[in-house]
Amino acid sequence: MMRAENAASVVDGNAAAGMLWDVFGADVTALVGVCGGCGDASPVAEAVVELDETAAIVRCRSCTHTLFTVLREGEQVRLVLGMLHEIVRP
Repeated sequence: MMRAENAASVVDGNAAAGMLWDVFGADVTALVGVCGGCGDASPVAEAVVELDETAAIVRCRSCTHTLFTVLREGEQVRLVLGMLHEIVRP
């Protein structure tokens, strides 16, 4: 798993769209994620993402808690939930 200090870049949620497509089979960046830590409700596209070739750590833009992590291991892509309380359509 990627450690934050090893992230190749820190970007917004749009940069994780491809990895998220591999998990959900759809573009989910417009969906609103609610942080279980601070209650912020924001589109996934506005989250802070630490990204490299094998992982995307998606963090709350308000409190920086990890909402979820997308991990790529060869052909397999998996989603590990963190502080994501819920995800809703805008």
